[in-house]
Amino acid sequence: MTRRRSRGDGGLHWDAKRQRWIATASLGYDGSGKRIVKRGSVRTKTEAKAKLKEVLRDYEDGLAIAPTGYTVRDAVNDWLTYGLAALDKDTVSNYRSMCDKHVVPALGQHKLRDLSADDVDKWLASKAKTHSTRTLRLMHSCLNRAVKRAMARDKVKRNVVELCSIPRGLEGRPSKSLTFNQAEAVLIASERSALHAYIVVALLTGARTEELRPMTWDHVDLEGDTSVSPVVPPHIAVWRSVRAGGDTKTRKSRRTLALPERCIQALGMHRELQGWQRLDVGDRWREHGLVFTSAVGTPLDAANSRRAFRQAIKGVDGLTPAEWTPRELRHSFVSLLSDRGIPLEEISRLVGHSSTAVTEEVYRKQIRPVVQSGAVAMDRIFGGDADRQSRS
Repeated sequence: MTRRRSRGDGGLHWDAKRQRWIATASLGYDGSGKRIVKRGSVRTKTEAKAKLKEVLRDYEDGLAIAPTGYTVRDAVNDWLTYGLAALDKDTVSNYRSMCDKHVVPALGQHKLRDLSADDVDKWLASKAKTHSTRTLRLMHSCLNRAVKRAMARDKVKRNVVELCSIPRGLEGRPSKSLTFNQAEAVLIASERSALHAYIVVALLTGARTEELRPMTWDHVDLEGDTSVSPVVPPHIAVWRSVRAGGDTKTRKSRRTLALPERCIQALGMHRELQGWQRLDVGDRWREHGLVFTSAVGTPLDAANSRRAFRQAIKGVDGLTPAEWTPRELRHSFVSLLSDRGIPLEEISRLVGHSSTAVTEEVYRKQIRPVVQSGAVAMDRIFGGDADRQSRS
């Protein structure tokens, strides 16, 4: 004789009309007093029992309200709609584009509760054939954050995306830096450009392009102060960024940099030219107090500065303008200092990194003398070819 199921264990019955086994579980009551009932239909009684156990297990895990049809697409759309409120609109647009192009088309139809680590691994492996490692990292991050949000809202029991490692993708655009001769040629060629002061300051101080574009004249001191001890040299205060909220990347990014003489001259001339420019455009000028602006005083964006930079370096021997961007002035700053034997710790402090490990990772191709210092020291200790020849 078949044993009756205990109360709370749910029920199974055969639906002759649908020719399916129906698993039914009562999961309490909602806020209005209506009973919450979960049902699932399958072909066999064994599958029905398994389905019933899954529903009850989810209920015990606190997932009773999780819709069984909730998909990866639903989780991603929820994250894009409600999870990015504090971010810059360009960042949100970038995430949305990444999800629409790569995440949703491949995984969007999967039920979130059925998404497996194998599914994610296969997806990342297929993308690794056509995209860079950095893009893969961003794809993974978008999916991971969407599932993590869904998990926090009881839509899924665990986040399988966190279990998946990111494969190595195609090589991205290699970073590069100017040699001393190229840097000097760029400085000379840019003298005819409205971006000349920007290029000089970026190359000679190593400030990020997102730190220079929002910089205002009240953060620039071209005189310094010799009446105090220690003497305050001419300097710029890098305290802002074009990031959402205007803050810099890290605490150490908020720094004050002394200005080389060439920067002082370039900024002084730039301020004078900006004054004449303000008079020329008259009422069309929009005052923001910015050091680097468009022709009518409005802030520069990344595309503005990139286009103007490439225009400024046209004609420099050995450089193809389309292959260079303003951020590589910062790479050149690091490379030139490293070539002159400046310690890594000092370079890290100047560029505003949180640690020397960040400097080594980001600018590993530019920091050459630092990694050669061991060989130089060993030559001094044990003697190189010249020493051996002198002793023989």
